[in-house]
Amino acid sequence: MKIGVPKEIKTAESRVAITPAGVEAFVKNGNEVYIEKDAGIGSGIANEEYVKAGAKILSTAKEVYDVADMIMKVKEPQPSEYDYLKEGQVLFTYLHLAPDKQQTEALLKKKVIGIAYETVQLDNGALPLLTPMSEVAGRMSVTIGAYLLTNLNEGRGIVMGGVPGVEPAEVVIIGGGTVGTNAAKVAVGMGARVTILDVNPVRLAYLDDIFGGRVTTLMSNSFNIAQSVKKADLLIGAVLIPGAKAPKLVTEEMVKTMKKGAVIVDVAIDQGGCIETCDRTTSHKDPYFIKHGVVHYSVPNIPGVVSRTSTFALTNVTLPYALEIASKGYKKALLENKALLKGLNVYKGMVTYKPVADAQGLEYVDPIDALNIE
Repeated sequence: MKIGVPKEIKTAESRVAITPAGVEAFVKNGNEVYIEKDAGIGSGIANEEYVKAGAKILSTAKEVYDVADMIMKVKEPQPSEYDYLKEGQVLFTYLHLAPDKQQTEALLKKKVIGIAYETVQLDNGALPLLTPMSEVAGRMSVTIGAYLLTNLNEGRGIVMGGVPGVEPAEVVIIGGGTVGTNAAKVAVGMGARVTILDVNPVRLAYLDDIFGGRVTTLMSNSFNIAQSVKKADLLIGAVLIPGAKAPKLVTEEMVKTMKKGAVIVDVAIDQGGCIETCDRTTSHKDPYFIKHGVVHYSVPNIPGVVSRTSTFALTNVTLPYALEIASKGYKKALLENKALLKGLNVYKGMVTYKPVADAQGLEYVDPIDALNIE
């Protein structure tokens, strides 16, 4: 198989979908790897390192798309890349289609095989290709929030851990999954008072256990959310329903009760956001806006600015699946690997992931049925 890796062009996105070790693994298995010039520079990987591992460097993204049987990316294709896609091409990347009608329509029109990192799912519910970036985003959400709380960013002007004689910041995390857990680790480490809300009592018991009573756990319901949001200095949205639009759990009325200069970081924004007032995405170059006196941060690719850590963490988990696709062909790989099959969001003009179809009012086709249509 011919593997193509274009340079990421989303604003301030410096990750890359493959490392030299990945190139070497593909080549040793009889595949060819084509990488756009300077695709790895943002992650500290020079063109020469790829060449030494066996890749061929191409000058433009179009050349990469033209030659490739499978495109590996980090972020979803941007509008300027839609025309490069071709029918029957495998696109293996984060897609986040549910809130993105434009991208969905483009992928359906191009009849690509779109396999989304974020919906590859194991039998136990784990999301192996999303987890490392959720870990990064969760940890970053608190350091970002701490910075935004300074007066430089119209924040309240407080230190997360306080100082002797001065109380620490109140950090409220909606969602106790991977993002929420990693956010709590950093917030507790910085000395903040931390409250985590989740709908799963088993998860809350687990969090209470691992944090040894250093966090407050609450059942997530509208009453508890409203009370918690009101006291928060830093509110982190960490809600995830795999592949689906995030539910709006924090209403505008709740946000209006927050302290002036409090900060919201909605990590769920790549799935539409779980906080009603985060009604638009921002970028690393213009990361926040003020609404109702509250600082809102809604950047959808938080890990993109810690690119080296993120690139290596991501490629550690994506490579085995990509190698399976390359060695078996996409159809056999999908049919033999149930976790990978759950990653299939669009297939040759059909929507094959139900939460995406439901979110956009489109017809859903079972992925196995779609794969058996010749």
